[in-house]
Amino acid sequence: MKTDHAFIGLDHLRALAISLVFLYHYTIFQHPDWMNNSFIHFGWCGVDLFFVLSGFLISNQLMESWQKRQQIPFREFYIKRIIRICPPYFFVLLIYIFIPAFHERETLAPLWKMFTFTQNYGQDIRRYGTFSHAWSLCVEEQFYLLLPLILMWVFSSRLKKKSGWLIPAIFLLTMFFRWLIWEIFLRPNTGSDDFGMDWYKLIYYPAYTRLDGLMVGVGIAAWYRFRKSGLVSMNRYANLMIIGGFVLFVLSLFLCMDQHSAQATIFGFSLIAITFGFFVISAILPGSLLYRIKSVITENLATLSYSIYLSHKGIIHLTQKWFTGFGLRGDSNWMLLICIITCICGALLMRLFIEKPFFRMRKKLLAMVRRVPAPAVS
Repeated sequence: MKTDHAFIGLDHLRALAISLVFLYHYTIFQHPDWMNNSFIHFGWCGVDLFFVLSGFLISNQLMESWQKRQQIPFREFYIKRIIRICPPYFFVLLIYIFIPAFHERETLAPLWKMFTFTQNYGQDIRRYGTFSHAWSLCVEEQFYLLLPLILMWVFSSRLKKKSGWLIPAIFLLTMFFRWLIWEIFLRPNTGSDDFGMDWYKLIYYPAYTRLDGLMVGVGIAAWYRFRKSGLVSMNRYANLMIIGGFVLFVLSLFLCMDQHSAQATIFGFSLIAITFGFFVISAILPGSLLYRIKSVITENLATLSYSIYLSHKGIIHLTQKWFTGFGLRGDSNWMLLICIITCICGALLMRLFIEKPFFRMRKKLLAMVRRVPAPAVS
């Protein structure tokens, strides 16, 4: 299984994830009538696809290092993550801070939360609706912070022999947390005016209730690294897994039709995570269409997905404000097309002037770090 080619299949999924998120968030603004349907409003699950992809890609890197060198490269890992995540994020955050016209809603969350990636705890989008979508980045940053430490602990301890149970245990524990929160805090207040906001605060945003997708990704990475023969044996079913994933996606859509219901709250995120797990497994199997088909469109959209994710709400807001001033209807398809173009252009500029210069700096910094032996970790 050629690793470098296998991940091309994941570009299709990353492009799908950012498309779902973009269309979902576009409905917050003026939008065409055809976007008022269940599928578009189910686009919030694009974030869950990002979680599965991140769980797989990051875990795979760390597990590959352990497999080859019996160590976790902490310094290299954190340098890569910091330089990949922080410059574009803080660039967009500074735009939000110093250019109020960029605000798609009223107010930013407290700056100490924005700078510490803890916005996802206690987030009240009625008061702090601007740049609120960064909550998912907070979940991923907390995951990146802890994952290398947990893997080092597992691999270098007796837990290694029982580690196969750890991922499903965390997966089930996440469901248990949501059930517990539902029973104690949400069920008694289902009729209150604050129920919806409490649901978002207690269920949707915290990292400990959203680990399903990340754990599915970690599980696939462990399978890919340590049980590859079992994965290869599934190659003949690679395209059937895409079909199975679509079937599960439709089931997820019906289960989560009322996103705030008990069944959606407790089981919905888990089913969605498993659904996208099917797609990810298919994408890394050579027999899959996702693996074999290369698309310049999805490849470039995947490359720009992070910058699009960070900036798209502010750019949509400015684009609609500007073009409605010239008489173009905000709910027209032309406005949607123009917003897609401006968001891609904005992401391209961030890619050229923020991401690429820091990538070059990262390359030099990593070369320096690799010349200095890392301290031994026992």
